[in-house]
Formats: sequence, C-alpha cells, structure tokens
Amino acid sequence: MFKNYFKIAFRNLLKNKVYSFINISGLAIGMAATILIGLWIYDELNYDSHFKEKATIAQVFQHESANDVVGTGPAIPRPLEFAMREEFSDNFKHLIMSTWNFTRYISYGDKNINVSGNYMQEGAVELLELNIIKGDKESLKGTNSVLLSQETAKALFGSEDPIGKMVKINNQHPGEVTAIYEDLPENNSFNGLKYLMPWEFYLATEEWVRNSKDHWGNNSFQMYAQINDNTTMEAVTAKILDIKKRNSAEEAEFNPEIFLFPMKDWYLRGDWDNGVQTGGRIENVWLFGIIGVFILLLACINFINLSTARSEKRATEVGIRKSIGSQRGQLIFQFLTESFLIVVLAFVLAVGIVLISLNGFNNLASKTIEFPWANIAFWAVALIFIFLTAILAGSYPALYLSSFNPVSVLKGTFKAGRYSSLPRKILVVAQFTISVALIIGTLVVMDQIQFSKDRPTGYNNEGLIQIPVMSSEFYGKQDVMRQQFVSSGGATYMTAMSSPTTEVWSNRSGYDWEGKPEGFQEDLAHTSVHYDFVETLGLNLIEGRGFSREFATDSNAVILNKTAVKYMGLQNPIGKYIRDSDEDSPFEPLKIIGVIDDMVVQSPYTPVKQAMYVFEKYGNINYYKLRLNPQNSVRKNLELIETTFKANFPNIPFAYQFVDEEYGKKFRSEERVASLARVFTALAIFISCLGLFGLASFVAEQRTKEIGVRKVLGASISQLWLLLSKDFITLVVIALVIATPLAYYIMSGWLQKFPYRTVLGWDVFVLACIGALIITLITVSFQAIKAATANPVNSLRSE
Repeated sequence: MFKNYFKIAFRNLLKNKVYSFINISGLAIGMAATILIGLWIYDELNYDSHFKEKATIAQVFQHESANDVVGTGPAIPRPLEFAMREEFSDNFKHLIMSTWNFTRYISYGDKNINVSGNYMQEGAVELLELNIIKGDKESLKGTNSVLLSQETAKALFGSEDPIGKMVKINNQHPGEVTAIYEDLPENNSFNGLKYLMPWEFYLATEEWVRNSKDHWGNNSFQMYAQINDNTTMEAVTAKILDIKKRNSAEEAEFNPEIFLFPMKDWYLRGDWDNGVQTGGRIENVWLFGIIGVFILLLACINFINLSTARSEKRATEVGIRKSIGSQRGQLIFQFLTESFLIVVLAFVLAVGIVLISLNGFNNLASKTIEFPWANIAFWAVALIFIFLTAILAGSYPALYLSSFNPVSVLKGTFKAGRYSSLPRKILVVAQFTISVALIIGTLVVMDQIQFSKDRPTGYNNEGLIQIPVMSSEFYGKQDVMRQQFVSSGGATYMTAMSSPTTEVWSNRSGYDWEGKPEGFQEDLAHTSVHYDFVETLGLNLIEGRGFSREFATDSNAVILNKTAVKYMGLQNPIGKYIRDSDEDSPFEPLKIIGVIDDMVVQSPYTPVKQAMYVFEKYGNINYYKLRLNPQNSVRKNLELIETTFKANFPNIPFAYQFVDEEYGKKFRSEERVASLARVFTALAIFISCLGLFGLASFVAEQRTKEIGVRKVLGASISQLWLLLSKDFITLVVIALVIATPLAYYIMSGWLQKFPYRTVLGWDVFVLACIGALIITLITVSFQAIKAATANPVNSLRSE
C-alpha cells in the first residue's frame, strides 16, 4: 500500500512539472530560510554555552540614583571587594577584581604587537574556564606573570616556545610568559581576552589604583563572581544589596544597590532603563523567530493553494478510489503521504541551499555558524520539522480532496462550489499581508538607521584619526608631538584626550557651582583634553573660546557642552566657576571658558549626555587626535604621521583608528538586523510571488476556452490582461489595507525604544504599497499576457 502511495505521488510530481517545481522550490526556500534562522537563533541562545558553570557565574553590577533617574552598570569601587570578602566570602567560590579590556603594547625582541586583555585576580583562570595548553595555570598568583592566548603567542613568538620568555608591557614593565591558553570562541563574552595579567601587576604599575583602596566613589573597576552551589543569585543579591550604602555615608545619597547580574543574561538581556531590565538582543531572537515561522507559513500556503486549485484535476481519481472501496481515511493518508514526499524532497534541497549560502549568511550576520552534521538533536528537530511542515501543508488539501462525492464526480456533474476559491483568496491575502508588513518593517528599520546616521555629530569626524598612547612614555610630550606632526605636513591640528572620541570613559560628580539647586545630584561625563581641542575636532563653539596657550589660567579651565549648561541651570556661564564640593580638595576651581555644541559620543539613538571637558595637566592622556591635511592623500598623510611617530617611539607599534569608522561601528548591530531583515523579506516576497505565479498559471489554464471565445469576439490583449489580473490585484489591495495599519502599530512600538527616532511618515507606506502592486503586476502579467496572446484556434478546436 505504501509503495503504491509513493508510486502515485511520484507520477503526479512528474506529470505536473511546473506545479511540482513551484511547490518543491517554494517549500525548499522557505525551509532553508527557516533553517538558517534556526541556526542563528541557536547560536544566539547558546552564547557563553561553553561555560560548564554558567549558572553560577555573574558580574557585580550596581544601581545608582541621581535626581530620580536610576543608572545601572558594571562599574564598581575597589573597596567593595574588601567588604564583600569580609562579610560574605562563604557565599562565593571566586570573587575576581578586574580592569576593563585594555589594549597594551607587548614586545619581545624586535616584535611589537597591540593586544587587548585584562588584569584580573587569581581564580580568573578557573572562573573563565581557560584551557591552559602550556605552563602553570596558577601563574596569576605571581606579580609579573603574563598569560597569552594561542593567537597572541604565535604572533609574538612564532614557533618558539614562549614559556619563561621575558616580554615588555607598554615598553616599560617587564613580564614573564608563564602560560598559554586556548583561544576563546567567538560566541564568548571574553573573546577579546588576548592576554591575562595578575591584578598585583596592575597595582604595582598604577599608583592611582593603589590609592583607590578606600574610595567608595571611584567606580573605575569591574568584579566577577562565582557563587557556591548551595546558594542562589537571588539569595546572594539580597545579602549584598545595601553593602555600599552601609559602608559609605557619602555614597548613600545616591542610593546605591549592589547586585549580581547572571552570565545567562549578559548577552541577550543586557539593556537597562531607569533601573529596570528591559531586554536586549533577545528581542531580535523573537523577531527573527517570528519571521522564520511566517516564511515557512508562506511556503505552506503555496502548497495548499496549488493543491486545492488543481482539485478538479484529481476529482476523477478520488471518485474511482471511493467507488472501489477506499475509505476517506485512506485517501487522507495517501494525500498526506504525497505531502510528506514533497516536504522531504524540499528539505533535501533546502539543506543544499543552506550549505551553499552559509558562508554568505555568516558574513552578513557576523557569525561563524557551521552546519551541525554530527548534532543528533538537530536531526531530531529536523524530523519533527519535516513532519509538522507536511501536516501543516498537506492537511487542508487532504481533507478537501477526500471530501468529494464519487457519484457526482463520475457522472461528470462535479463542479467546485461557488465559494470554493474563497479559502485560496484568504490565504493569498494572508501571504501578501505578511509580505507587505515585512517590507514596511524593513523600510522603517533602514529609515531609522539612516536617520541616526544623518544626525549631526557636533564635530567633523571625517579626516580625523586617533592614535592610542596608553603608556607613560607618551606623557608630557603632547606639545612636542603636535609640533612635529604638523611640521611633517601630515596633519593640520593635533590634540590629546583621555578617551576615544566616540566613548565616555569617566563620569564625575561632587561639584558645586553658583545657582546649584539644593540636593541636586549631578552626573557629568568627564573628559580630559589638551590644546587645540576645538580646532582639531572641528567643534561648533557656541560661546567663549577653546583652550589657548596664551592664557596660563587655562590649566584650570573647563569647557561644557550645551546640554550640560541646561542641565546645571547656568545662565551666562562664561567666566563662572565649578568647584569641588569637598572643601579640603587640593583641586583648584575650574573656570568655564567655552560652551560647545553637543557631541554625539555615546549611542547615536539616545540624547547627548551632559559633558565637561577639562584641560589635562596630570598626564591622563590615552589618545592623540589628529586632523589630516586635506591637501594630501590619506595614504601620504598616514605615511608622514607614521614616520614622525616611529622617530619618537621606535619600540612602540604605530596604530591608528579613523574616527568616522569608529562612529560607524555604533550602527553595526542595527545594520546587521536590517540586512538580515532585507534578505528574509526578499525571500518572503519571492515565495509569495511564486505562489501567485502558480495560481495565475492555473487560472489562465482553467479559462483557456473563455479567453479564446472573448478573443474571437474582439477582445483586445489589454482587456484580457485586465480580466485575468484584476482578481489578483484586488486581493493584494485588500492585503495592503490590512498590512498598513498592522505594520504602523508594530513599528510605532518598535521606534518608541529610541529616544532619538525618525518620524513614521506616509512615504514608507506608499513606497511599500506601490512596490507590492508592481511586483504583483509583473508576476501575474506574464501568465496573463501569455494566455491573452495565445491562438484561440488551439483552445477552441475541440468545441
């Protein structure tokens, strides 16, 4: 019986090649898209999955309130470590103090490389579950030990054994390579860890860190924790929640709350708004999961529509089978078997499509996904996937075809009912409603990205580069280097700053100024800068002036951005002073000498933060900023700058970043989402059009004689084209009417998460609707014109 079912199924596939092609290819494309989305979702959900103790690992976070606004982040003060060890050490396997991810120059012989990594306390190897390939895994207990990743060790030592070799950190501090660990995978929160050095090494080389031991207000560090097996994240958080408040009366006014942020939430649920966890990348997981379901649904709708549309072709077969004793259940099983065969063939083709497109998909999604050949769970899910798709696509046709009355079929009086095409029309409307909604959604995402890209940055980032100079070897040489860089002809201006142009590395509070409201808790982005700050960055100076060598008092001066002036309630700010609220502070009051337009430094989707730019006189410089000479090519400028750099710092590798490229990185996440959405939307439209093409072909075939008669009676090609096209156009117009308000509602909600957002204009909807209509006309017109131009003699010769 099964052999007979499969034989009939194969014969039907071969007999109706066009419809078989549409069904199989449509399903294959839909399944391939769904598989790719499934692999992407699996990779997202399994971020950090290589950690065996993932459920017990957390990062220490804190909430702090200022003026009824709660900020949340991982920056914590150093004394917190001592308090947590003293009060709650029995709750933890590990408490690990850590720096941020620092770029360091590591040199060996004549080789110098820039690598990023962290200084961490002992226990980090166990917490990070590093696979030590060579050396001593206990080496973080030393003072000047250096642990390197495989990649870093190979770049620095080649084939030479690195263990025991002495290297120099930042061309100053000697370190001994004591261990090599396996490179961390891409889907790992610590994949940027190319070196690891002891916390004691950091303390020995940074005086300010040693002096921060008792400063509860200096939130300049990170802490990771691994809890004991006999407790929970919630239980430990309840214990440590008020630890900072209890230990620091000064900080208590900010209502600090210390808590554990579990590793399972780092990647997918890392967004916070006013102290509330609001989601994160998990939203994209849900988004593409829904898109994958919709794409598969569109492919199944094609199968259902074409199967039911061609029902009359199989009515005689059903009538004969019923008349010789076939039960309806047997017929349903036969048609489901055919559906299963088509789905299996489509799945095989889909796997081929996935294998061909996987590299391109990885590039688009910035992933390193591999096809899971050896993953038993994947194949188990694939079988369930095939079965459910076969049921979804084949159930309605099977029930519909098996319901035919054999008497009317065999007497030749069987005709499809008046409303027999209604389900097909509803499904076509559903297809194009989904497709048009996806088109509108994709256009809105692209519009939001472009809107943010077009946002005035407040400075000229074109032709601006930054050179990391995170070594005391550079301190105090800003003026000398500026003179040499400009004299070389490679740059027109140079300044120095404590942070990148596109990031805020420090926030400060504890200031007083004239007119400060009682109880006001300020939070200001703080950046140290040098001379020519305004000129180098091309800032828009609203009031006052920039830092000048002509004024010796500028060493105690500050420039505010426009938002800071408003935030602090300053009227006529030029000449006023900002003082340290600590009367015993050794720092001089800062005189406001200028106000600049807001610089977009952090997220381009959020309002600019209030910022102060203080003249740097203590050596806190991490970047040189250079304005390239517009008279030369970029290549020539870089050659001149590198030559000058190497002449002064021969043992330090020359590295630079284009500021406009660094700013562009802020859009990468949304651009990836938009790119993936474009691809999957295009596939959804293609699948819908494939089904529409098949239905148009069926309608043209069904009305062949009518077209012939109309043509003989004088109907023009345009009249016949309109006759065959108007029903489909009507269905698409109905879909547009449904999709437009639906998409408006969904995308309005999506845009609300961006404080700086585009206006949802009518042009997006008009463009999507016109595009959908054009695509429909092109798809349907091919079959309509083909039928309209056919010789009527061929269709009427049998009459």
